[in-house]
Amino acid sequence: MSTSHEPADATHVPDSPDSPGTTDTADTADTTGVDSGAFRLELSADEWAWLLDLARWAVLDRLANAGAAAGAMSDGTLAGTDGGSDGPEGSGVPVPPPGVLHRSLGAFVTFKKDGQLRGCIGSMVGDGPLYLTVARMARAAAFEDPRFPPVTAAEAPALELDISVLGPLTRCPDPSLVRVGRHGLLVRQGYHSGVLLPQVPVEWGWDRETFLAQTCRKAGLPPDAWRTAWQDGRTELYWFEAEVFGDL
Repeated sequence: MSTSHEPADATHVPDSPDSPGTTDTADTADTTGVDSGAFRLELSADEWAWLLDLARWAVLDRLANAGAAAGAMSDGTLAGTDGGSDGPEGSGVPVPPPGVLHRSLGAFVTFKKDGQLRGCIGSMVGDGPLYLTVARMARAAAFEDPRFPPVTAAEAPALELDISVLGPLTRCPDPSLVRVGRHGLLVRQGYHSGVLLPQVPVEWGWDRETFLAQTCRKAGLPPDAWRTAWQDGRTELYWFEAEVFGDL
């Protein structure tokens, strides 16, 4: 595994983590938050490779369209594009064969450069087919992560990539049940929220309590806010699992 993620992974957090969109994949964990088994997504090696290729294509396609648009403006012409971020969602995006890649699942896309985080953005719950979510998140991670400048055409081919496909997001009934390397966490209090993926504490060498504290810090909360998350009625603690693959 390459050099650590920066712990503050950017994310699109749903307004209601217990929304119906989280129950579509609840075949390995029940929606009450009770730990009923690990999330396992039936993705073949070919499907893994397809999603990784798609994420890379989404970035290169955006760069190509940006170059074409710049050329058209300099020529005083206005050229149409097939795909890219400015067209209807999904236009120009390759479509996989029927199967799991069409399921509605949340996903994160992470890019690194020379082992250092270069961009990471994701959606906690599915909002359309998985393959379209991966394409959107790849573009967002490359060009819209506010912590970094947009990826350039010169550096894009050398970027390392991994994808995290998320299982159901459910309320954690007891922080003592959190397992480092298995669970990702989301903590929320009012307008404050923060998410850390399951691989982050492993890469940083954190124990369970440090993982919980760092998730609270990510949300802008006191690091011990998790200790009363199931009692104070204000702080909400959620957990999830993920299938992670790519240039690990």
